[in-house]
Amino acid sequence: MRKTRILLGISGSISAYKAADLTNELTKLGYEVDVLMTQHSQAFITPLTLQSLSKRSVHVDVMSEHNPQSINHIELAKQADLFLVAPATANIIAKLANGIADDLLTTVALALDQTIPKMIAPAMNTKMYLHPLTQKNIQQLKDIGYQELEPRQALLACGDFGPGALATIETILSHVEAIVSTH
Repeated sequence: MRKTRILLGISGSISAYKAADLTNELTKLGYEVDVLMTQHSQAFITPLTLQSLSKRSVHVDVMSEHNPQSINHIELAKQADLFLVAPATANIIAKLANGIADDLLTTVALALDQTIPKMIAPAMNTKMYLHPLTQKNIQQLKDIGYQELEPRQALLACGDFGPGALATIETILSHVEAIVSTH
């Protein structure tokens, strides 16, 4: 029996370091975790860290083709059972909501079958999260089937207090388990 494959997209938020714990826990639960990193996320956490925890190659470049017989971003999308972006910055949310495919993460997102469950876990400054354009983009994603794992209210890295902190790893895991159990 094939293991459930999760595509974990990581964008450039200070919360990107938490993706290590998330990757580790998902792998321990028996999922195959294929990590997709944006260029900016690599400033916060290295692909090697996530490769060590997932025991799988980490994907960072849409132009990098490991197997000349297949197109990497299409194959990743075809094999996905769940697509999760955690953390999801305002930038990546805007790209996803508007169909911009200028990196591996967003290109894979557009190549996904529409029946694949999709989730975003926003992490950003409170004002950015509450900005009408960000809220519009989140609503657009919800309208096409994405689930939002709402950010926590907390003291953020910038010193502001309010919604914007990445949902806890436990919260993300429980949502993943609930979705996987129904599909």
